[in-house]
Amino acid sequence: MSKSTFLNNKLLDKSNIAFICILGMMTGFLVNQVMLSISMMLFCVNALRDIPPAKWFKNRWWLLGMSWLAIVALSYFWSTDKAYWERSFQVKFPLVLFPLACGFMPAFRREQIQKLTLLIGAILIAGVGYSLSFLFTEYDKYIQGYRVSVLLPTPCSQDHVRFSMALALFFIWCVYLWPRLQIRSIKWAIALIVSVIFIYLHILAAKSGLLAIYVFIAAWGVYISLVKKKLAGIIVILSIPLILIIATRLIPTFSERQDYIGYAWTMLKEGDRSGKYGDVNRLMSYKLAIESIQEHPLLGVGCGDMMAEMKKGYQKYYPQVDDKARLLPHNQFLIIALGCGIPAMLLFAAWAFYPLTLLRRNRKSFFTFIVWLLLLSQLLIEPVLEVQYGVFVYLFFMWWQQQEMPEPIS
Repeated sequence: MSKSTFLNNKLLDKSNIAFICILGMMTGFLVNQVMLSISMMLFCVNALRDIPPAKWFKNRWWLLGMSWLAIVALSYFWSTDKAYWERSFQVKFPLVLFPLACGFMPAFRREQIQKLTLLIGAILIAGVGYSLSFLFTEYDKYIQGYRVSVLLPTPCSQDHVRFSMALALFFIWCVYLWPRLQIRSIKWAIALIVSVIFIYLHILAAKSGLLAIYVFIAAWGVYISLVKKKLAGIIVILSIPLILIIATRLIPTFSERQDYIGYAWTMLKEGDRSGKYGDVNRLMSYKLAIESIQEHPLLGVGCGDMMAEMKKGYQKYYPQVDDKARLLPHNQFLIIALGCGIPAMLLFAAWAFYPLTLLRRNRKSFFTFIVWLLLLSQLLIEPVLEVQYGVFVYLFFMWWQQQEMPEPIS
């Protein structure tokens, strides 16, 4: 066997193992956090085996990530609650290896990408089926629940934010991949999967997933009108209000959710500070975090003491808010500044924006930019990297959308 053949087989082995690890990650994402952790670790070990550590330091995104993570780690020494610090850092541990592993993964072959997309879609559809089963068996109960913002149960330990975002980002990936799908049976199976996902996101009516879908559709319409057919792009954009009107009339959960969101914003305008409405409470958490950051601008309060500091602020300014409704700031930038100080937040910002330096003027970069933008929006309105599912969705889809694919066969 020649040396080149041996190396090619070695790369193929890595991609095959990664294939299995990704399926394990997606399954674990839905049903078991331990399985998710083990699959992510095996993915990293597989990608980094035989890679000399000296090469690690050529990965700039990883280096930026390690810079702010090092400050998170050092905040142990000025945190009083060591147990909370440990939980917070443990959730972030995949950030140490996963971005590095992604940089050394060999490219998947066309057949692998197509089959992997189909299998990931099948796994996600199983999660959709699980969620919809509750609506089918207890329809009246869940329609009533939507009137008070109680959504359908979902996989991911009932984390409807991360589940809906994963569905929306997978939807975008499939649109990107569509012209490059060469196996007819897989192509139409994926078309069915994305159709089900699109309808389900309106039934679930989680704001994060729906906002992601419609931001993408609007941006896609603009993209098509600029680089392809102007009329087609305009039709895509004009379809948005039509789809929303149809969804409001035909999908009861969507309609009830829409009414509740309108009611919550009315309560905000009226000055409600009870903490019973998610968007209002999110704004309250921002105010409290900013005040604390102003008091501890350089080192923060320590990642172990963030929750205690927020509860202190709630007790001072919003004592009427129930303890279970007292939140970390729902903004990852504010969380880093609160726990580790403004310098750490600036390093985190550099890390978060670094993927933009990889963009080029082509179709792939358009899709990569949209995924980056949607993930950035999550960092701005959710404590994404404080929960395991959030870390997985952020890292996996940031990397996945950048996969190389051969141009479609004409």
